[in-house]
Amino acid sequence: MAIRIHRKEPVGMDKIVSEYIRSMKIASGLNTQRIFAAWDACSGAGPFTLKRYFRGGKLYITLDSSMLRSQLFLQRAELIRKMNAYLSSDELFTADNKTVGFIEELILR
Repeated sequence: MAIRIHRKEPVGMDKIVSEYIRSMKIASGLNTQRIFAAWDACSGAGPFTLKRYFRGGKLYITLDSSMLRSQLFLQRAELIRKMNAYLSSDELFTADNKTVGFIEELILR
């Protein structure tokens, strides 16, 4: 069964996708996946990452290399800035989501 939406003005795909994400209530899960993608892209430590967890603005990362963890520990502020910039430019990231938003703190284990 097809649902018909009657509109007088054309609507861009970006608006339709964003409405769909909100209506299906998948923004939090999608934001979390986009945060993990930002970690992989900005840190370069994706292959060495064992566990990832995001909650309350804190990104918890468990690495399999203590030497890499020490190097990244010194770059935490810069990594947070890069990842948030990456997320800002990501069209699928919903910045106004109250549950899963931008990264405020990076915790390396």
